[in-house]
Amino acid sequence: MTVSRAARALLMTGSIAVVLGTSACSFAGIPVIPKDRCTTAPDDSSGSDIRAGQVGPLAPSGPIRMPVESGTTEFTSGFGERWGAQHQGVDLAGPVGTKILAALDGIVVKSGTASGFGHWIVVDSNVEGKPVSTVYGHMFAGGLHVWEGQLVRAGDHIADIGNDGGSTGPHLHFEYWEGGRLQGGTAVDPQTKLGDLNAQTGGAPAAPHNGDNVQLAAASRSTADCAGFGIAGAGELASGIVPSEFEEPIRRAGGVCPEIDSPLIAAQLEQENGFRWGAGAPVSSTGAMGPAQFMPGTWATWGKDYDGDGKADPNSIGDAVLSQAHFMCALHQNVSGMIGAGKATGDPVELTLAAYNAGPGAVQQYGGIPPYPETQHYVPKIMTARARFTNPNSTGRFIPGQSANGGQVVNAAREYLGTPYVWGGGGTGGPSGGGFDCSGLTSYAVFAASGGKTTLPRTSEQQWTVGVEIPINDAQPGDLVFGSWGPDGPGHVGIFAGNGQMVHAPTTGDVVREAPLLQSGMKARRMT
Repeated sequence: MTVSRAARALLMTGSIAVVLGTSACSFAGIPVIPKDRCTTAPDDSSGSDIRAGQVGPLAPSGPIRMPVESGTTEFTSGFGERWGAQHQGVDLAGPVGTKILAALDGIVVKSGTASGFGHWIVVDSNVEGKPVSTVYGHMFAGGLHVWEGQLVRAGDHIADIGNDGGSTGPHLHFEYWEGGRLQGGTAVDPQTKLGDLNAQTGGAPAAPHNGDNVQLAAASRSTADCAGFGIAGAGELASGIVPSEFEEPIRRAGGVCPEIDSPLIAAQLEQENGFRWGAGAPVSSTGAMGPAQFMPGTWATWGKDYDGDGKADPNSIGDAVLSQAHFMCALHQNVSGMIGAGKATGDPVELTLAAYNAGPGAVQQYGGIPPYPETQHYVPKIMTARARFTNPNSTGRFIPGQSANGGQVVNAAREYLGTPYVWGGGGTGGPSGGGFDCSGLTSYAVFAASGGKTTLPRTSEQQWTVGVEIPINDAQPGDLVFGSWGPDGPGHVGIFAGNGQMVHAPTTGDVVREAPLLQSGMKARRMT
C-alpha cells in the first residue's frame, strides 16, 4: 500500500523496531519505472491519493470550466505586461473564503507554500493528449482543501480565495500553462480558454473562444517538457541536474511521500556514492552497497524490484533509489514520532538523514543528530546541496521561458525587489536568513534563469572568474557588473538591467533595488 496519512499516523505510534522491521512503506503491485514520462502519469484506477506512483495513462480531462462560481468574483487584471513584469495569469477578485474550483480534471502536484503566491495549488491535466497545468494562487494555508497526489475533477471545491503572498487584495490568481508549469512550459492567456469569463465575472471582455473544449496549439514533446509531469513530487527536481539514467527514478522517488522530495533524494545519492551504480560500484568498508549504500540487513527488509527485471538488486538504479525513498519516508515518520513524544528535537528532515546515516536508535539516544563526526558532516552537506538540485519553477516565483536569455536573469532578480540585504544571505535556492547579499542575488538569478543548469561560485571575487569580460559599454541585460575593487578582486556585483541600470543588493540596511550604475570603475562579464 502507499504511505497514506493513516499509515503515517499509525507508524508514529509504534516503536523503532516495529517501524523498521515491517514493510509499512511498501505496497502491493510495485510499479515498474516507466520509460515514457509523457504517457505514464498516474491514472485514477487506484483511488484518490496516488502520490506513491501507481502508473498508467493520465485520463483525458473533460471540458474546462470557470475556476469560480458564477457571479462570485470580478475580473480585475488580465494577462501580460503589468508593473514592469509579466503577469502570467488573470486575477478574479472576491471576498476571502469565496470558493475556488478546479478548472480541469487532473492530479494535484503542488499544494502548499510558494514564494510570491503565499500558498498555491498546481493541477496537472491531460488535455487532448497534451500536458497542461492550471495554477491557483494567493490562498491562505487554511484555504487549501486538496493535497498533493489527489485526483480532482473540474468543478471540485479545491480552495478558498485568500490574500496571501504578494497580493494587493483578496483574489484568485489563475494561470494556464501548456507544457506544464513545473516543466518550464508556456503561459497562455486564460481568457483564450475561458470563453465565458466576462459573462461570469462582469469584468473585462474575454477573448474569442471556440466551444467548450480546450483547443491547444501543437506543443513540443521533448523529454524536458514532460519531466515530472503528472506525478506529485516529481517536478521538484531541476531538469538535467543528475545523470540521465537516474532522473526518472529520482523523480518517481519524490512522489513516495510529501516529506521527502526528489532534490533531497538526489543530494543524498550524490553524497552516498556519487551516482555510481552497477556491479562495479564501490562497496564501503562496512559493506554498504550500490548507489544508495544499503547495508545487507537493511536491504533485506527494504529492497524491492522497482525496475521490473524480476529481482531486487541494490546495484540497480531503479531498485536502489525507490527503496531509498520508501526507507527515508519510514524514517521520517519515525523521527516525527520521536519529536511528538518529546524524545528528540530538531528539523524532521535533518533527523531523517541522521537516522539514515547513523540509525534511528542513535537519534533517539542523543535526542537529535548524534555527535558522530561522519553524521555531523553528512546532514548539513546534503541539506545545502538540496537547493542545487531543486527546480526553480517548483518554488512558485520565477518561471524561466523556453529559451534562456539575459532578460530572464533580470526578471528573476526583479522578483525580489524590496527584499532586505543580508550579509551572506541567499544562493541558488533563493533568499536565506531573510534576504540576499550582492553575490547571493546574482547566484540565484543566473541559476533560476537557466532552469537550474548554471551554478555560479558564491562570492563576487569568484564570480569574476566565470565567463568572459566585455567592455562595460557593451553590456546587455543579464550581464553581471562588478565594482568596489580591492586586492582580491571585486567587492560588489549586480545584474545589468539595460539603460544604465542594474539590479543589486547594495549593503546592510538597504534592500534589493534597481539603481543607476553609479560606482566608478565598474566592469562587466557575460556568463554564457
